[in-house]
Amino acid sequence: MVQPAEVPLPVEYAGRVAGYRDIEVRPRVGGLLLKRDYEEGARVEQDQLLFQIDPEPYEVALNRAEAQQQQAQAALKQAEENFARIEPLARRGVSTEAQLQDAISQRDQGRAGVQAAEAEVRNAKLNLSYTRVTAPAGGITSLVSPPEGALIQAQQTLLTTISQIDPAYVNFSFSDEEGQAFRELNEKRAKPISEKELGVELHFGRQTVYPQLGKIDTAAQRVDPQTGTIQARAIFPNPDGVLLPGQFVRVRLLGVTYPNAIVVPQQAVSQGPQGPSVYVLGANDIAQIRPIRLGVEIPTGWIVREGLKGGDRVIVDGVIRVRPGQAVRPVPMKAETQAARKDAASNEPMPGARP
Repeated sequence: MVQPAEVPLPVEYAGRVAGYRDIEVRPRVGGLLLKRDYEEGARVEQDQLLFQIDPEPYEVALNRAEAQQQQAQAALKQAEENFARIEPLARRGVSTEAQLQDAISQRDQGRAGVQAAEAEVRNAKLNLSYTRVTAPAGGITSLVSPPEGALIQAQQTLLTTISQIDPAYVNFSFSDEEGQAFRELNEKRAKPISEKELGVELHFGRQTVYPQLGKIDTAAQRVDPQTGTIQARAIFPNPDGVLLPGQFVRVRLLGVTYPNAIVVPQQAVSQGPQGPSVYVLGANDIAQIRPIRLGVEIPTGWIVREGLKGGDRVIVDGVIRVRPGQAVRPVPMKAETQAARKDAASNEPMPGARP
């Protein structure tokens, strides 16, 4: 006897792993590359030293800026002493107003000169610090970098690329029809399921399952005109670096269910010229053929969209021996038999069904 129930739907897509973000490492200053302090392709940590650019020209520039700063400070000291001498003389009328204004101007110019010199020192120190190129974030470095001794151009030469892989993205796509079917399913629910509530399971192969669940991160709000698909992205924790950018995987969505579904086992369905049908028991246990309209195939059977209702008795075993109008002695399916079939179905490869 079939009864409506909410059943999980198998939803699976092909996906590809991508880094959380790819960071290009470029130098802020130019010069000769003296040393690379990591192994190409290795994992690096944030703020780890990656490259060393020849610092000598920038040390010279810093020394020059510090000397100019000392000159500016000396000029300011002299201008302030001159102002301190002339200002009281001007109040007593001994010094002229023009001399006072000149003293004020020299003092202000001296202060501005010191500020400019300090800014040059800070700039020179920054440039010197930039000769040590550190990792802006942790991740996996690329396999290609400039050789030691190469001439590096500021902000142009690509030193390496760091791919952050914890967390990791998995990109996949689904058709516009599948998206519409999901929306129709949601309309049948009292509380619609949002994309953020769906769990995501990752499969490397038919037998290998990634131990940590992911979640839907985002989905594009447009259909690709070339493929007719909608791009989506899931995000997974990846603390051990098991997921590597470029890997092909299978993405299985968890939490998609079909409400008020009537499911019949696969062996109960017969295919004929008029389409699929099942045998049901009518009055006096007389077999009747019932045309049905099938929906999604799931591991436990077929979801019947039309043709059956709750309480119908469907013949499952021995269908090939049944004829319309024939009296049948019904035997209820044992619970253990149903459970065994369910387990066997769950061990089968998941079909490419969609909601």
